[in-house]
Amino acid sequence: MGFTIDTLFFLAELSLKALLVVIPLFLSMAFLLYFDRKIWAAVQLRRGPNVVGAFGLLQSFADFFKLVLKEIVIPAGSDRVIFILAPLITFVLGVVAWAVIPFNYGWVLADINVGILYIFAISSLEVYGVIMGGWASNSKYAFLGALRSAAQMISYEVSIGLIIIGVLLSTGSLNLTKIVIAQKGDFGFLHWYFIPHFPMFLLFLISALAETNRPPFDLPEAEPELVAGFQVEYSSTPFLLFMIGELMAVVLMCALGTILFLGGWLSPIPGVADGIIWMILKMLLIFFLFSMVKAVVPRYRYDQLMRIGWKFFLPASLFWVVLVATFIQLDVPGFSRIGGI
Repeated sequence: MGFTIDTLFFLAELSLKALLVVIPLFLSMAFLLYFDRKIWAAVQLRRGPNVVGAFGLLQSFADFFKLVLKEIVIPAGSDRVIFILAPLITFVLGVVAWAVIPFNYGWVLADINVGILYIFAISSLEVYGVIMGGWASNSKYAFLGALRSAAQMISYEVSIGLIIIGVLLSTGSLNLTKIVIAQKGDFGFLHWYFIPHFPMFLLFLISALAETNRPPFDLPEAEPELVAGFQVEYSSTPFLLFMIGELMAVVLMCALGTILFLGGWLSPIPGVADGIIWMILKMLLIFFLFSMVKAVVPRYRYDQLMRIGWKFFLPASLFWVVLVATFIQLDVPGFSRIGGI
């Protein structure tokens, strides 16, 4: 069986579409990192990045080239193959998760009907990159950081799953485009799921912070006790890949929060056109919230993090699933099923 012309055209088109998603995504990462550092600086009454480029806008690019041009140091006692493979896995999984994210109606690489399951599968695999990196480094700090990270990610994935089930019950579909369309109505933002599902929206934001190892839940990288966590032996490009992979996971959670609760690309004002600009603005809003939490909230202790995950988030999200199912049966406005799987 050889390649036909149609197959080649299809592959070329798919590659072009992938580049149209990935290149703007990478560029936005650089400016989001700058945005994050500027917010942190403003809260602490500092100036933040302000040297490279106008207003320090090119600081992220300078950091990128600095890391790329440095020497890759591999510790003598490490498992070389796994040591190099770990950041690659984190990076690749961070990128491929974006295949099912719709930026506008029809603007999606793979409009599959189990999009939310795909994202869950990818995000649960991301923990492997962390575990492999921590284990292959042959350092007790890195290994402890990796263990913490694995336990944390697995714990909060359970609650995120249950939180999302409430939205899926209201929509009746696992397709991300259908979830957004189900929130469309004549009164703009009043039809979005963050109003009926508000408690779960808050829990989702907090769980997303824990899932992506963001402050105040950045226990795997806790500097006071674990130096830099699972990244302690990494430098140069492998460290950069870990950094990009983690930032991509954070932005993916912003996109997921936007699609599930804030109506995706839908306009909040009736009569104003929908479009990708609304999607971007909503993602920036959630990212701003994440950055403010990082700057304001002190870091949790590890036992507190686990306690809040298993003893509060899990029962609360489980109770909400039962409550939503009951409301749907009773045809309560805002919860009633619209689409079909």
